[in-house]
Amino acid sequence: MAWSLLHAAWMHLLLAALNAHDWTMRHVTTFTTEIFSLLNSLIYFHKAVQELQRAQDDLSLAAFLYAVIGAIGTTLVAIFLSTAERWRPPLFHRYVRIGLAEYAAAISIIIFIGMPHVGELATLERSTLHVSTSFRPSDPERQVFFVRFWELPVGWVFAALVPGVIITVLFFFDHEVSSIICTGDRYGTKKPAGFAWDIVLLGITTGLCGVLGIPPANGLLPQAPLHSESLMHTEKEEILISVDGEDKVEFRDVRRVYEQRWSAFLHAGAILVFVSPPFQRVLGLTPTSVLAGLFMFMGEQSLSVKYAVCLRPILYRFFYLLTPSAELPALPEDVQGYRGIHIYTIVQIVVTVVIFIVTLTKAAPAFPVLIIILVPVRLLLMNRLWSRETLRFVDAWACRKGTPEDDKDLLAGGAVNEKDGPNTTMPGMALQTTDGQA
Repeated sequence: MAWSLLHAAWMHLLLAALNAHDWTMRHVTTFTTEIFSLLNSLIYFHKAVQELQRAQDDLSLAAFLYAVIGAIGTTLVAIFLSTAERWRPPLFHRYVRIGLAEYAAAISIIIFIGMPHVGELATLERSTLHVSTSFRPSDPERQVFFVRFWELPVGWVFAALVPGVIITVLFFFDHEVSSIICTGDRYGTKKPAGFAWDIVLLGITTGLCGVLGIPPANGLLPQAPLHSESLMHTEKEEILISVDGEDKVEFRDVRRVYEQRWSAFLHAGAILVFVSPPFQRVLGLTPTSVLAGLFMFMGEQSLSVKYAVCLRPILYRFFYLLTPSAELPALPEDVQGYRGIHIYTIVQIVVTVVIFIVTLTKAAPAFPVLIIILVPVRLLLMNRLWSRETLRFVDAWACRKGTPEDDKDLLAGGAVNEKDGPNTTMPGMALQTTDGQA
């Protein structure tokens, strides 16, 4: 594993040096990113079920039933608190509601960690997280923290290139999708995204994990959007409008992310604190059922991610499948009914389930390749099966404005202009129609 991660590390650095974001992710649409997000949700839900299955094997019937209640309760309380800012009529002070929404998951976890110690519940056995109480490797066969990777035969060093490529593809795509989501238009970020520097940092941490002999860690999909959502706030924006030939200044409310470094720094500091042996004992109080509930909450949040202001998350479109057509929202005039939209959503769900099944087989390491194949499938095949208007309505470029159909229209317009002759319209000059309107 060490050499696989070391290979992945230098591959990440190479991708960053070549600015791979600009010539790879610019071709990706939300069709692919939504499938990847849905796949992550399924994996989270599956991990939650696995945790409950282990609890069933280790606990009595009564304790297992409470574990199920604890998992579901953790999820529901976190979802409920995450909507605190939208409570109508408002309950508590606005800043209290903001705090409840921002720390919904943490509050829910603390509640259900403490609940098993109250009353008769304290008599039930429970399965908790396994933690280390001493500053030493958790593997009893290891005496030092680092791996002696230089002792591996040269042949196996080169063989480790294959899993290294797979890890690189998975991490690069996963992190790029997370970065694209949390810097989308709806968050109103002003600072430019540092995609290349993010990949450099990810490559360094991946290499360190290889040297230390621990599983590599990267920014899982829901975590970045959850962080961005917690930093959303309303601020006044000054706009200049023209009324009867006079310029006037108006102020409007705009939802925007509060861009700062403190929250990420404090999160990193808290992680370092809780990996120390004294505080690991506190983590050891966490029932595995609460961890299962956290997995389900993160899966639900990943499903409800909204990639752009104009697009509906796949979770919304799934609900549209279950809603009578007479009660569905009105569509733009150029979109001919919900039939194409429903088929598009069903295809996304089926493809996701197929890839998820692959992750449960011996072919699991190859699933990032299947995700990559979806990119040319969307651009070259799907435009022959769906109308341009339907695709324009449900899909868009993942990291730039517009849709593939818009780009084709621009290219077609350019070809027509070249055929008809040079365009004599000067920059900034509006074209006038026969009725005098621009």
